[in-house]
Amino acid sequence: MRDPVVVASGQTYDRESINQWIESGHNTCPKTGQTLAHTNLIPNRALRNLIAMWCRQQRVPFETVGSNEKVSGVKATKAAFEATKMTVYFLVNKLSVSPSMEAANAVTYELRALAKTDSDSRACIAEAGAIPILVRCLGSGVGSEHPNLQVNAVTTILNLSILEANKTRIMETDGALNGIIDVLRFGATWEAKGNAAATIFSLSGVHTYRKRLGRKTRVIKGLMDLAKDGPTNSKRDALVTILNLAGDRETVGRLVEGGVLETVIGVVNVLPEEAVTILEVVVKRGGLVAIAEAYNSIKKLGVILREGSDTARESAAASLVTICRKGGLEVVAELAAVPSIERIIWEVMGTGTMRARRKAAVLLRILRRWSAGLDTNDVVDSSVMSVGTLTTMLPA
Repeated sequence: MRDPVVVASGQTYDRESINQWIESGHNTCPKTGQTLAHTNLIPNRALRNLIAMWCRQQRVPFETVGSNEKVSGVKATKAAFEATKMTVYFLVNKLSVSPSMEAANAVTYELRALAKTDSDSRACIAEAGAIPILVRCLGSGVGSEHPNLQVNAVTTILNLSILEANKTRIMETDGALNGIIDVLRFGATWEAKGNAAATIFSLSGVHTYRKRLGRKTRVIKGLMDLAKDGPTNSKRDALVTILNLAGDRETVGRLVEGGVLETVIGVVNVLPEEAVTILEVVVKRGGLVAIAEAYNSIKKLGVILREGSDTARESAAASLVTICRKGGLEVVAELAAVPSIERIIWEVMGTGTMRARRKAAVLLRILRRWSAGLDTNDVVDSSVMSVGTLTTMLPA
């Protein structure tokens, strides 16, 4: 069997063989004798993956048979779901009794691929009891000797977490969260660490879990280290997770204590949009400690205003408004010292997003009031003049 398909009765056959059966005039299932409600053939991709895995293990050449057929008007049927369920239970059982790490890795890879396909597969894998078994593959001992197994295990859990119900299953499984955090901090490869960060991002989509994750110092430390030291893709995984955790005000304080501002300032040249967006959220919610630490970011934010993308310029302008309002005259003086800052702000007011234009106009008024020796805290967004009026004052 090379190209398994499911017929209306729920039985699986090789495509070529069942096609010959049907084309010879039969309208019944060869095994059950049941009359087929239709003759559409639904690919059993899960079983095909098993066949491919067996062929690789036995060193048997195997060419994946592609099918461009589209089953007209037929959605995933109960028969196809039962076939997937059967395959999943077979794989999970095989993983639970795998005689070696190599065998476990091969099965875990198939579960990883299957968990990526659709919600039904994710539900089946979790219901079959895969999560506690996968957790056993996350340890540092596994990672040091079989890094691919660790990567496949944490990535499978990541794929499973896409399904909302599985987030709860993962969080409630003994050792699962600690295992994911351990991979984040001590994983054998950057891919494993990045996918652990992405798993935490997925789990933090639930508000109560976001608060719980934000209370864990190991999570914050792991994300900071990954953002500082990882390759670009892993840095991005860490930063978007930090941004999601920063949605909880209580967590922002812990992020500041953990050095988030130093971290994002350090990576602003590599991932400016992500870094500046985090900076905006943290200075807005992090209080005076955050403002004080953000002082060192002012010159870099000036560069983002001049050279960044529309999104980055918007966040940079908003961050600077918050920093200048809360940081006092010394902070505004630091901004005023940025070369050509007023011209840069004027450019944002003329070409930025609507929000960026509004924030830039506020920023310009803060600078003008500072230079006149007036209180900069009196500047509010509602006092902004229209961009059309201001452009007539553009300096030469």
